[in-house]
Amino acid sequence: MRPAPVLEHFAEIPLPESGALRLGIVADTHSAPHPRTAALLAAWHPDAILHAGDIGDPATALDPLAIVAPLHVVRGNIDGRGANLPDVLVLDVTREGDRALRILLMHIAVNGPRLRADALRLARARGADLVICGHSHVPFIGRDRGIGVFNPGSVGPRRFALPIVFGTLEVSGGGVRLGHVDAQTGAPWQPM
Repeated sequence: MRPAPVLEHFAEIPLPESGALRLGIVADTHSAPHPRTAALLAAWHPDAILHAGDIGDPATALDPLAIVAPLHVVRGNIDGRGANLPDVLVLDVTREGDRALRILLMHIAVNGPRLRADALRLARARGADLVICGHSHVPFIGRDRGIGVFNPGSVGPRRFALPIVFGTLEVSGGGVRLGHVDAQTGAPWQPM
């Protein structure tokens, strides 16, 4: 049996006139996002929200986020193909028509802190500066072979002793800043 073809979409988010862009990033909601997630994201005032897959029930996981900001979503391994979601989203953050940052959003992209070979090939082929993924539920910020790697963690049900967190991404004249926020307290989260 041949694997299903990868469905890939492209999108663009222009930098606001202020020159600063804020993206909220979630993953692995599994039909049960932490109840404070949407309110905490709304208080952060994102220009858009990215969901890195394993959505589960869209009404529970996506509808509250879509009220907060425009939503860009990819399919996770628990999400059916009938949901008409892309497997990969290439997202360009643009400044006056010029690309400032290219993000590759996909669900499964890493083995530990390193990009999987398929994700690395795709990131290089698409000219991505940053790969954002979910799946492991492990919050992570790093670089692998010249490409940024970011996992926002999970805002779904707790898995093992992992935190319940979401990610933030800010793009400005000063560059790109990534972080994590505790979905229970709203405080910045850092590994111990």
